[in-house]
Amino acid sequence: MLPHIAARVFNTPLMIHPAKAEVIAQSLSDRLGIASVVQANGQTFALADFAKAADSSTQLDRIGPVAVIEVRGTLVQRTGSLHPYSGMTGYDGLREQLDRALHDPNVKAIAFDIDSPGGEVAGCFDLVDAIFEARGLKPMWAILDESAYSAAYAIASACDTITMPRTGGAGSVGVITMHADFSRAIANAGVNVSVITHGAEKGDGMAELPLSGTARATIQAQIDALGELFVETVARNRSLAPGKVRALQAGTFLGAQAVEIGLVDSLAPPDQALSALLDTFSTSGD
Repeated sequence: MLPHIAARVFNTPLMIHPAKAEVIAQSLSDRLGIASVVQANGQTFALADFAKAADSSTQLDRIGPVAVIEVRGTLVQRTGSLHPYSGMTGYDGLREQLDRALHDPNVKAIAFDIDSPGGEVAGCFDLVDAIFEARGLKPMWAILDESAYSAAYAIASACDTITMPRTGGAGSVGVITMHADFSRAIANAGVNVSVITHGAEKGDGMAELPLSGTARATIQAQIDALGELFVETVARNRSLAPGKVRALQAGTFLGAQAVEIGLVDSLAPPDQALSALLDTFSTSGD
């Protein structure tokens, strides 16, 4: 399982809180051997490969007329599960739940129940665009319990309104990648890796090789491009000037400060926010 995770963590763009990325990196570096490293970087794995025991529930969670979609833990492109599983939530499952909620006549509103440090870039922006484009079809609230960072905040920002508790956190509008240079470890293990390529830049960024200046510049340019996409997406979703979002420098913000700068609409405990959404329909007679 660890090589599968490593292939998704190292040398790939992530939209995740830096502290969470550091924890994952330290955990993997302590437990991965050279053989595992070579395997992880020599093959491409789908996270669904090790989520075989994911729950088989196909039910849409609903409280009265409100569909509740959980966004929990690390966010990944796909898990093959409709609901969060083993500390992960798949964009594929979130998209499926969104589609079901939008087409279910018994669902009058959608609540995204969010507590996540973020996760993978792959698949995130397509989901965020789908949520944004669904505005006006049914009310969509992002209810933070407690925090929404990076990719999770991108999802929250696409909703009509965002609430968070006083102690919650939001932001981290930025992109990060970690290049793992295992070349010395491989050499110390007595392994000689020969990289043969067609194209001068084909081997750039490989974990088996030291990171060259050219490779670093290329990776930086890619991260900057993805970061700008993130900034522009949040600016669109929250009706903020791109310059204002960019000036946040991927910072994270607690409670009242997140409201003050426009990342969040109001402060409320999660249960109260959900009750307010439910009351909207009970008082309107729907």
